[in-house]
Amino acid sequence: MIDGCQAVGQLPIDVRALHCDYLSGTSRKFLRGPRGLGFLYVSDRALSAGAHPLLVDMHGADWTATDAFELQPDARRFETWEFAFALVQGLRAAAEYALKVGVESGGRRASELAEYAREELGAVPGVRVLDRGPQLCAIVTVAIAGRDTTQIKLDLRARGINTSSPHREDAVIDMDEKQTLSALRISPHYYNTKEEIDTALEAIREIITA
Repeated sequence: MIDGCQAVGQLPIDVRALHCDYLSGTSRKFLRGPRGLGFLYVSDRALSAGAHPLLVDMHGADWTATDAFELQPDARRFETWEFAFALVQGLRAAAEYALKVGVESGGRRASELAEYAREELGAVPGVRVLDRGPQLCAIVTVAIAGRDTTQIKLDLRARGINTSSPHREDAVIDMDEKQTLSALRISPHYYNTKEEIDTALEAIREIITA
């Protein structure tokens, strides 16, 4: 089972190369679809083994006898009866747009902007870059000494700059390992410009030194 929420729309995904039975994703984030909808890839191997969700409703299976049901033959068995068709159409449009731009080229551009932001922020006193790994993506995560990043996020939002602020309870193991209680996360996309990144960086410098 792979959580691909942060990767879909930013990095090319090949479920065969990943050898996964399940890969979950979300419509929003780098895919830029509507909030409130996700999707799930299920391998033929998992389907053949009879895998199904703990609770199956009348969309995922047919009730065939008092104490028996017959699963849908495909991954629809993991869906539920109630879902918003408008959101599904929004996800379709977002996926088509991402394919038109090119996930690989768009992701490369976003990663270049993120690397620039990462280098600049790493040079600011009191700012510690938390990102690790041989290949970093377009998500920049930093801790700011002595500051809860929630207020920084709100101050940036007041300037028209959107960031997020994960806290320890969102990722206990990771946050404890990196010895921080909160972080500021910046996720540039391919449509952003270097000038916009500079504007965000300058705003962060002003806010944390005020």
